[in-house]
Amino acid sequence: MKNIRPISDPAKPKVYIETYGCQMNVNDSEVILSILQDDGYVLTENMDEASLILANTCSIRDNAEQRIWGRIDQFRLQKRRRTGVIIGIVGCMAERLKDRLLDGHVVDIVAGPDSYRNLPALIKAVTPDSPQMDVMLSHEETYADISPVRMDRNGISAYISIMRGCNNVCSYCVVPYTRGVERSRDPQSIVREAAEVFDAGYKEVCLLGQNVDSYLWREPGAPDRTVDFADLLEMVAKTSPELRVRFSTSHPKDISDKLIFMMASYPNICRHIHLPVQSGSNAMLEKMRRKYTREWYLERVAKIRSVMPDCGISTDIIAGFCGETAQDHEDTLSLMREVGFDSAFMFQYSERPGTLAAMKYPDDVPPEVKTSRLNEIIALQNTLSKASNEREIGKRHTVLVEGVSKRSSEELTGRTSNNKVCVFPSCGHKAGEYVEVEVTGCTSATLISRPV
Repeated sequence: MKNIRPISDPAKPKVYIETYGCQMNVNDSEVILSILQDDGYVLTENMDEASLILANTCSIRDNAEQRIWGRIDQFRLQKRRRTGVIIGIVGCMAERLKDRLLDGHVVDIVAGPDSYRNLPALIKAVTPDSPQMDVMLSHEETYADISPVRMDRNGISAYISIMRGCNNVCSYCVVPYTRGVERSRDPQSIVREAAEVFDAGYKEVCLLGQNVDSYLWREPGAPDRTVDFADLLEMVAKTSPELRVRFSTSHPKDISDKLIFMMASYPNICRHIHLPVQSGSNAMLEKMRRKYTREWYLERVAKIRSVMPDCGISTDIIAGFCGETAQDHEDTLSLMREVGFDSAFMFQYSERPGTLAAMKYPDDVPPEVKTSRLNEIIALQNTLSKASNEREIGKRHTVLVEGVSKRSSEELTGRTSNNKVCVFPSCGHKAGEYVEVEVTGCTSATLISRPV
């Protein structure tokens, strides 16, 4: 097991890493740090002392990329102040834009998500007149043999990537083009990593993939011997009953009865499923290439709740996709009401160059209409979240304490199994402990509780 928190050594070169985007990118940064640590680097949180500055990037929406362009301007100042500073853009934006990132003569390294093993060689090959780029996508790379160096601050929850890439090719999504084809990681390496972080004191792991439900490992030389996601979830849950297991993200078309029953079989598998719906309109779902209908989605929700009535369900919703009508928008609102989501990530549609939607469909919903519809979705979700939390009043939950509440040093915060945030008086408890609480009140985002 590598050091959970690398210790700075003034004799070693320092790397500063900024991470943007999803949990997969957080885990990728930990893989990058592990590779660079083996090459002699130590992590610093002070960009002014780093000889290597990396931005691990996201391309899922345009505003994510615009933030990186702004950071590149800041990195330019570092190169002006100090000689020998190397600037690298890695991850999805590097894969999408490739050599366009080199145009301003600021960036020295461009490396895609499957090129992290090559970073030490790329760094050594950089000269003022010779930037380096490696954006080759792989059909095999999963970084299964690399133990990530954990960069989190609380030492309680760890991310474990179980697969890479995506084969779904939703029409709006850039992920298949920036992360390549879907490939699953050896289950034994995943179980080993879960045991490592538990032995290091972590109390929770979150299994990551663009679509965890499609995880499938075929034993080399024995293709009939397979491990699917439900099997893997059970293997990780057996690490210890004291290790909580979460996962993200599920695809509605693939979530199986086997997985639902497996979740219900183990108390340490958290009762929460993030199930992105994107739209409540069948016309929009077909245009998005989501490969399920509104009716299928609602049936899956009904199945989840019939087996696990206490299961939290969150979602993603896109407002103003290509050709979305007022009725399509109303279909989304009505589905939200029918499901009663606990929480949601909600966005305006942002056209991504190179996607099927960008090539086939005009981005024809006016910006002001997108904004209006998004505001309606947000307002409705706030109401649904408040109602969901009100139903928790009087109930008891086991909460994994994550740290001190932002609003008071006398209070702690943590999450329930169904992913609701609780705030409660510390009463001598501390981060990393399991605490039973009773819910006494709520806001739309938080359960106000007391230890029992």
